[in-house]
Amino acid sequence: MAWVVVGLGNPGEDYENTRHNTGRMALEFYAKKAGASAWKEDKKSQSLTTGVNAGKALLALVLPNTFMNKSGAAVARFVRSQRAAESLIVLYDDLDLPLGKIKLSFDRGSGGHKGIESITRAVKTKRFTRIRIGVSPETPGGKLKKPRGEDDVVKFILARFKAGEMDELKKIFKKVSEAIEAIVAEGPMIAMNQFN
Repeated sequence: MAWVVVGLGNPGEDYENTRHNTGRMALEFYAKKAGASAWKEDKKSQSLTTGVNAGKALLALVLPNTFMNKSGAAVARFVRSQRAAESLIVLYDDLDLPLGKIKLSFDRGSGGHKGIESITRAVKTKRFTRIRIGVSPETPGGKLKKPRGEDDVVKFILARFKAGEMDELKKIFKKVSEAIEAIVAEGPMIAMNQFN
């Protein structure tokens, strides 16, 4: 069975290692770990693509080269029906989770994430799997310190990760890689019980 795994972010050097590119970074990490061949530019879908095998499944790995809020245009080239969307996994940054945490979900709303909204519109269904990757800091007591107000949110998600945070991310990306393989092998529901 074929799966499509998408890492959300913004293209270009200006956005490298920013919080909003967490999904893209996680998929690049997975591609390297899984021994994927070099990313190739696919002009039709406006994305970079490669592929890997995970067990008996073939995974198409996709990095949209559109901006976040236009991600759906790239994804729609690979997911051509609502049924096919059930084999779609999208990795992205989530302000509602602390850095160092991931959460799997299936058939859920966008939580205000523009990339997910764009994909949902493009594939005409919410029935796909998401791996939400936390990017917000926490207080020493474990409370989430989310930015407030649109300007602060934009400034925060477009800021680069600090060195210590990048170390934390590498650990999380290993977990994301395991989650991708669990979803493909066992299905999203069993993987959610394992990782949430």
